[in-house]
Parts: sequence; C-alpha cells; structure tokens
Amino acid sequence: MAKSKVNSSESIRRFNRNAWVIAVLWFGIMVSGIGVIYSTHLSRQLFSELEIKRRTASDLHVEWGQYLLEQSTWAAYSRVEQVAADKLQMRSPEQKQIVIIRQP
Repeated sequence: MAKSKVNSSESIRRFNRNAWVIAVLWFGIMVSGIGVIYSTHLSRQLFSELEIKRRTASDLHVEWGQYLLEQSTWAAYSRVEQVAADKLQMRSPEQKQIVIIRQP
C-alpha cells in the first residue's frame, strides 16, 4: 500500500509538471500567434505608406517636368526678343548706328 501511495503522489507530480509544461507551451503559442498578427498588420500598414509616398514622388516628378517645360518656354530666345521689342521698345541697331572700336 505504501508503494501505491508513493506512485499516486508521483503520478500527481508528473501530471502537475505536464500540465505546467502544456500551459507554458500554450501561452508561448498564443504570444507567437499575436506576434505574427501584429507583424503582418505592421507590414501591410508600412507597405501602404510606402505606396502613398511613391505616388507622391511620381506626382512631384511630373510637376517638376512641367515646371522645366514652362521655364524653357519663358526663357526661349524668341520670347525674350518679343518682350524686349514690345514692352521695352528695344530694337536692333541699324547698320550706320553700329560703331566698331579697335584697340591700338
């Protein structure tokens, strides 16, 4: 009878130890699952933010190209000449008004 009492208390200790191991493993699995869910959510959120920034960069690149085109239009030689003639009343000198100075 003493052996069965020892075996009984030993089996209870083994059961408690196994239950404790199972509880720790279950908790680890739950924490790991929550970690996977969180990292997936964070990854999707960051990818969405990256796509928004890429779209903004693309829009800015198009706008920069339009500004370059506008700048080249405003700085075109024919436009500068037209503005000089119309607004500033500038004109090319006649042949007899041109004076050439030579160094001795």
